[in-house]
Amino acid sequence: MTIQTIALAAGDVLADSLGLLDRPFDAAALITRARRHTGLHDLNESDIREPLHRFLLSCGTEARLSLVGRLATSWDTTRFLINLLRMHAAEQANPAIPSRPIQRPIFITGLPRSGTTFLHRLLMTDPSNRAPLVWETIYPFPDAPAIMGSRDNRVQRVARQLRAFERLAPAFRALHPLDATSPQECSEITAHVFRSLRFDTNYHIPSYRAWLDADVEQHLPAYRFHKRFLQHLQAQDGGPPATGTSRWVLKCPDHVFAIHAIRTVYPDARLVFVHRDPIKVLLSVARLTEVLRRPFTRRLDRATIGRDESARWLDGTRRMIEVGDDAGLSEPVCHVHHMDLITDPVSTVESVYQHFGLAVPTTVPEAIARYIAARPNGGYGPHEYRFADLGLDEATEREKFRPYTLRFGIPTEAAPPNRLAPQVPASKPSQKPVQG
Repeated sequence: MTIQTIALAAGDVLADSLGLLDRPFDAAALITRARRHTGLHDLNESDIREPLHRFLLSCGTEARLSLVGRLATSWDTTRFLINLLRMHAAEQANPAIPSRPIQRPIFITGLPRSGTTFLHRLLMTDPSNRAPLVWETIYPFPDAPAIMGSRDNRVQRVARQLRAFERLAPAFRALHPLDATSPQECSEITAHVFRSLRFDTNYHIPSYRAWLDADVEQHLPAYRFHKRFLQHLQAQDGGPPATGTSRWVLKCPDHVFAIHAIRTVYPDARLVFVHRDPIKVLLSVARLTEVLRRPFTRRLDRATIGRDESARWLDGTRRMIEVGDDAGLSEPVCHVHHMDLITDPVSTVESVYQHFGLAVPTTVPEAIARYIAARPNGGYGPHEYRFADLGLDEATEREKFRPYTLRFGIPTEAAPPNRLAPQVPASKPSQKPVQG
């Protein structure tokens, strides 16, 4: 146990003795704090009142937050509210922003830890593709000049915050390499309106998750906001308001639960499913959930995480089976297999382009080779997981997920060696499984 861990545990004991850790969160106070910080008032509170209330109530009564967890939840919530205030102010100053078109965005989804992140980042080697970046999903608008002066240091601020989180969760980087300028998942965008499964990953909040899952329409406000968020980033990129700029390539495993919302908000969307042996996925995603939750909670139960993640992603596979090749969009779903992606990434990327009738820029194959050579194993570290740690039985889980593996022809994946992949020349990509 490190000195930092001991200090944090002592802080939790003291805060708990003072009755600070189980106090309800005050949504009105957080909104007031955001308004004071920005000097702005217009928020459209009616749009977020219920999801914000349910999120904070569940955090206060179910998550067993640590002192760090309470501080992080207050900070995170206030940041989202600040961004909403600034977004509304930007639209008042430029009413054309919500009219900007988002044309034929590509949505990458599938089971977590199946290679969705890897595919997303490979597609970013094409300069005509655009993804929301980590720093701009955290701070989409600069602070007021009176606070920050003329220098925009948002990238540096986010880099410092990531380093601080890695000190709290040292295992995080090996599981999910992330920098301030990395492409970000869309759950960080939908979290702004407090309708995001990102919260369910960071906290044990079953009542919030049950509310979000209760109605297929629940995701619609989140994805309408998602489009609005992209329109703001697009406006900051420049270009004529009547046309899109780059091609948006968006990624999040949680998209499998919101196909209806994607179809409604983005009727010309293009959808990619990435498939992997769900048994490998289950072990990896449970470990990532454990690492993400640990700094924020006083109670961490691996068996609960294993059970919940198994149920969650079994539901995800059923939704993918239901969709199959037809998500109700103008083009059929593009299916990518994890083993194809890691053994022949260039051909796999080319197959995605061909599926949607897109030309592959001549620079992309070499750019992909350089990317892989610079990041053996995608930047992921060594790891080892066991079903016993999760209170699960491998044979039982494999049988539960069998309909998914049969429907999409997914082979059983052998356990990877517990070591880092060696450096490889640019012409020979690593064949070790990539998690993200």
